[in-house]
Parts: sequence; structure tokens; C-alpha cells
Amino acid sequence: MHSTIENGPRENRNEIGKASRSPQRPGGPGAFLNQVIAQASKEWSEFKRDKLSMALAFLLPLFSLILFGYGIRLESSSIPMFVEDHDNTYLSREYIARLYATNIIVPTKATQAKSPRDAIDRGLAKMSLIIPHGFSAAIFQQKSAPLRVLVDGTDIANTQIVSNTVQAANLYFIARLVKSRLPEVSVEMVKPQLRIWFNPGRAEPLFIVPGAFGIILWMYPALLAAVAASREKEQDTIIRVYASKVAPMAFLLGKALIYFIVGMALALMVMVVGALLFQIHPIGDPTPLLVATPLYVLTSVLFGLMLGTYSNSQTTAVQATSTAGFFPCLLLSGFVYPIDNIPFPLSLFSIIVPARYFILLTRDAYVRAAGWPAIWQVPLALCAFIVVILFLTWLGLRRMQLKD
Repeated sequence: MHSTIENGPRENRNEIGKASRSPQRPGGPGAFLNQVIAQASKEWSEFKRDKLSMALAFLLPLFSLILFGYGIRLESSSIPMFVEDHDNTYLSREYIARLYATNIIVPTKATQAKSPRDAIDRGLAKMSLIIPHGFSAAIFQQKSAPLRVLVDGTDIANTQIVSNTVQAANLYFIARLVKSRLPEVSVEMVKPQLRIWFNPGRAEPLFIVPGAFGIILWMYPALLAAVAASREKEQDTIIRVYASKVAPMAFLLGKALIYFIVGMALALMVMVVGALLFQIHPIGDPTPLLVATPLYVLTSVLFGLMLGTYSNSQTTAVQATSTAGFFPCLLLSGFVYPIDNIPFPLSLFSIIVPARYFILLTRDAYVRAAGWPAIWQVPLALCAFIVVILFLTWLGLRRMQLKD
């Protein structure tokens, strides 16, 4: 009797121990789906309680859109010019007025400069124009009338703009002389007629804002997901997940589902605000944008989960997202300057930057409207990123499972 009682509990204890050490097998697709929904519900509850995450999800992206849309200007304007006119005639003043008429060059407001070179050396002007004595006389005598233009070369973008502006103004000045009073003055016979397609008004928000959509929808969903994934490890709540024997893929998809929904709400918000503030709207066939946006947001969320999975703290996750996500996205995506301008071999890294493909698609959707024939490869590239990132994240979760 004593032996039977003693053996019974021992067998029961062994069975309990085996049950606790062996993973619970999912009972089919229904059980797996229940795990995903349960994890998503838990994640949503934590997200609602975290005011910082709410601000990160909606307020900061909105601020970033306004900053990108109003703050970034690729075409320089109001370039200050210092003038030293030794001729002081009608023609010299007309030449100066022609430069100001470009709406790119403006008179410098500094009066304390001692010379044209001093104005540039002290940063009071970006360029200086020196008109020598006898400028008008040389023109009437059909002789060479040289001018000196000093340009601040520390800003290479302004240097090129100033050079092109002076050349264009000079050609226009000569053409006006030929037409009005000096028909014998020689001028180039070839007169190109310039037409700008897609953006004839050269409205910079039409170029900047669609690209900003790619930056914002890559940075913030990834950052939210990375912080959420790393928080589990930093607060040691991941132990409860391991002990519950939740399938790694269910845990991953549950988190991804919530931040995918948040990311789609963010995408809708920034596109609506972009339309209201900057008057940009999709043109042509909208289906490429409708198909690619969810894929891109999901790619961003999975990228953040991957970084958070391999990070041991929220600080590390934020730093990893900024370093591996934001900077390549900003510099290697074609947002500011063409990818063709990136020197080899750095240009090869742009191939693995998802923002490169989505920005190509948004600028087509908002500016060119070429449609599927021009950007059919973008959804395929995003699907490839989803598969690779999902596998790497799942692999990281599998390695972190508790040993029996």
C-alpha cells in the first residue's frame, strides 16, 4: 500500500515534468490564429497605455512631414551679390538689373565690405560682380567687354547655380541689345526652347513631399516596432512568452499586426496632410500606390521587429534603427539627389534600401503617372524584402527560445 501511494505521485510528477518540458503543439490553423490574435490584443493594450508611443506614431511623423515639405529647398534663391560698377552707365546698370531679374540673385544688404573679395571672405555675399571702366564703350565699339564675377565656392550647389544664372542672363542681355539698338552685335544663332515635363512650375514640394512619404513611413513604423520588441527583453516579460510556448511566428505576427495597422493609419494621415498643405494628389492610375503602400509599411514594421529582436534594450533598438534604417534611407534612396550620382561601390548598397523603390513609386504616382509599366518591379522587390526580413526575425526568435 505504501509503495503504491509512493509510486503514484512520482509517476504523476514525471508526467507533469514531461508536459512542462515539451512544447505544446498547436492544434492547427485555428490555434495558431488564436495565438496571433491574443498577442495582437496584448500589444494593442500596451500601445494604448504608452503615451510616448502614441506621440511617436502620429505627432512626430506629422512634424517631420511639415519640416521636409517647408524646410528643404533644393533650388537656391536670394543669393546675395556685391556689385562694384566702375563704368556706371546705362548699359552697366541694365546688366546688373538683368541679373536681379532672375529672382535668384539679390543685392547684398551688407555695406561694410571693403572690396568684392572682402564681401565674399567675410560671408557677406555669395558672389561679387565687378564691371570695369569702359564697359559700355567697348560694347558700342564692338569690342570685348569683359566682366569679373567672383563666386563663393564653399557651397558647390550655389556655385553651379550662380554660373548658370550669369551665363543665361548674359545671353539674354546680348539678345536684347541685338533686338533693340545694336543689331550688328553677334549672338548665337541656336536658341534652345526649354520645356519642363511633369512639373513645369518647378514646384519643389512636388518633388520633396512624395519622397518624404518614403522616409517617414520607413522610419517611424520601424522605430515603434523595434522599441516594442526590445521592451519585452529589457523588462524580462519575454520569459512569460517563452514559458507559454507561443509559436515564434505567432508572437512575431501578433506584434506585426498591430504596428502594421498603426503604420497604415500613419500613411493615410501623412498623405491627407500632404494633400491639404502642399496640394499634391495622386495622378493617373492609383493602384500601384494602393498596392505598394501596405507592402512598404509591412516591410518597415518587420525591419523594426528584426532590430528589436536582436537588441537587448530599447536604447540599443533606437540606435540601431537610426543607424541601419534612417541614414541609409535618407542618403541612399534617391530622396535628395539621384542614385546615379552615388559613387561606386556605395551605389551597390542602395539596392538593399527598400525606400529607394517606394520613393520611385511615390514620385511616379504623384508626378509622372507612368503607372505599372514603369514601376511594376517595386511591389516584387518589397515582397522579397518581406520574406527575407521575416525569416531573419523568425530565426532570431527561435534562437532565443528557452531550453528544456
